[in-house]
Amino acid sequence: MNEKNIVIGIEGLVGAGKTSISRELLDYIPNSIILHGGNIYRAIVFGMNKNKINLKNVKNIDINKIMNDLAIEVKLENRETVVYINGKKVKEEDLQSQKSSLAVSKVSSVADNSKLYQFGKNLIDSFRENYNIILSSRDIMKMYPNTTYHFFITASLEERINRKYIQYNGKIKKEDIIKTIQERDEIQEKSGYYKIYKNTKVIDVTDCENAKESAEKLLENIKVEVNI
Repeated sequence: MNEKNIVIGIEGLVGAGKTSISRELLDYIPNSIILHGGNIYRAIVFGMNKNKINLKNVKNIDINKIMNDLAIEVKLENRETVVYINGKKVKEEDLQSQKSSLAVSKVSSVADNSKLYQFGKNLIDSFRENYNIILSSRDIMKMYPNTTYHFFITASLEERINRKYIQYNGKIKKEDIIKTIQERDEIQEKSGYYKIYKNTKVIDVTDCENAKESAEKLLENIKVEVNI
């Protein structure tokens, strides 16, 4: 591991804009990549659903075995990590669908995540050898205590609903989005995914006009040479 390279951990409320902010940061942080930690879990659950693997007894799921059975691989493409299942790249829309998002929240809240966290830590260490990492994920401080900066992104419920509505191109009713966000918020709060640590900086982006403004607000708290 190269500790000269930094790890910027980004967590936050559902729909607060973590992914969009992470992508904006690529333009500012030299030699940086995005590691979409949450997408690894999403790919696991997506693959299990697609292959009709029972999700009911998730407490006893062996994450490593599932990953091996699905031949899950994490690759770097265009400065972002992508996930492959059995040699085929999983589409972003499949990973980010409302159904997939809710299933992941439910599974991750009860499954034994220790082996997946170890996998994530090893992955971060390997990428950190060559890059500054923008890590968008959940439970970052448990998975990777050696994170250089830890941010928690918040926004009002109304703003988060609007952002999700735009993300889904109006194909999902706002009433359904509200229900899903509130259900996921409740699950993730109970799971400890919204925990604020001593080194966590909370960034409220409710009043930011776009992801660029949100990223710039976050950058005010990073002591590193950036491209401005």
